[in-house]
Amino acid sequence: MSFQADGRRGSFGVRKEAAVLAERFPFTFLAYRFLTAVLTPLSGLILTRRLKRGKEHPARLAERRGEPSLDRPSGPLIWVHGASVGEVVAALPVIERLRARDFTVLVTSGTVTSAELARARLPDGAFHQFVPLDSPWFVSRFLDYWQPDLALFVESDLWPNLILESADRRIPLILVNGRMSPRSFERWRRLPATIEALLMRFDLCLVRAPEDAERFGALGAPRISVTGNLKLDVPPLPADPKVLASLKAALAGRPLIAAASTHPDEEGVILSVHRRLRVEFPRLLTIIAPRHPERGSEVAEMAAAGGLDAVQRSSGALPNAATEIYVCDTLGELGLIYRLAPVVFMGGSLVPHGGQNPIEPIKLGAAVLHGPHVTNFADLYDALDADAQTGPVDDTRSLTTRLAGLLSDAKARHTLAAAGRGTIAALAGAADRSLTAIEPYLVQIRLEARARDA
Repeated sequence: MSFQADGRRGSFGVRKEAAVLAERFPFTFLAYRFLTAVLTPLSGLILTRRLKRGKEHPARLAERRGEPSLDRPSGPLIWVHGASVGEVVAALPVIERLRARDFTVLVTSGTVTSAELARARLPDGAFHQFVPLDSPWFVSRFLDYWQPDLALFVESDLWPNLILESADRRIPLILVNGRMSPRSFERWRRLPATIEALLMRFDLCLVRAPEDAERFGALGAPRISVTGNLKLDVPPLPADPKVLASLKAALAGRPLIAAASTHPDEEGVILSVHRRLRVEFPRLLTIIAPRHPERGSEVAEMAAAGGLDAVQRSSGALPNAATEIYVCDTLGELGLIYRLAPVVFMGGSLVPHGGQNPIEPIKLGAAVLHGPHVTNFADLYDALDADAQTGPVDDTRSLTTRLAGLLSDAKARHTLAAAGRGTIAALAGAADRSLTAIEPYLVQIRLEARARDA
């Protein structure tokens, strides 16, 4: 499906319109640029404060000022930017296809956890740098050094200076896996000139669903295509075989459930569910993986206060026969949990957060349950529920009932897991559709590189 503002815009015509638009910045852009320039001398204080809170990498602070820590490879360079872990994960299928075409890929993001994920999962020929703070000087330094031939922005991390400066340098900008929540849409509608001027600088917006296309179009994006959700094409999460084997041995055939990416006010429900279930399943082990691992101690203390034996994975301990709650408060180990737990409850869905990504556990064979608050993945959860002829759980009682049924009925468990895998397989293909849309830009980059070499 494609949405186009009018017939005058070709594949590369948006850059010309962006150049004209640059003549008439909205006042908000001018104010933002002035403010970020004025605050640049305070960047050291800002970064130091973030470092103390664990939000920056101590050895790589210079990257946040646009200073490189790696040499730029020769030849064409594709730049892929995503805010954090979710966006970097979503970009992996596109990055892998770009590498298969022998393009070097620079990946930027803004969080320590996403940098760690990039280190572990980027293919050879793709490398990570922290995105610079959105200061005009830092952005210029970054772009002066890396000189990307094409920029792919993932989902909705739209930093004005980064986008404006890139467009001014005639770097083609493409939004991939674009999404626009109803809340974000309503916020941007209050600043129509600002968001239109920003979106007009994108050559192309590749979005996840028709609803996203309608919202981006209403806000002024000139060229939009619906390509689907890239996260459906992400390869299964990895797991260390030795660590997996040791955990399997420690569990020794116990009944097992997992609650993944949980948020505050959800762990209390999970602990109450565990207390109810252990009456029927006395050897039950419940794994809780909080969305923010630094909350592990808080979750373990909550379990202990409720009379449950809890162990934190960050302590290095494995669950023993007495352990009832295993708090997985380490990074990058959800692949282990999803391979172990036959049933997974996805967090962020019992509270109005919007739900977490169910694709990863489904791909690793788990039967997935969720609460009613799933706006972040509404279409996907609707499809999963329709194919499995099921629905959300609303509270402690309904979650207990559904888990008890799945723990005691292997056939029902396998049926739900198989339905999930079928849904994911049917909806996949966004990476190939995105690369098809991007292909003309890749051809142009190749031609320009040959011309320079000649």
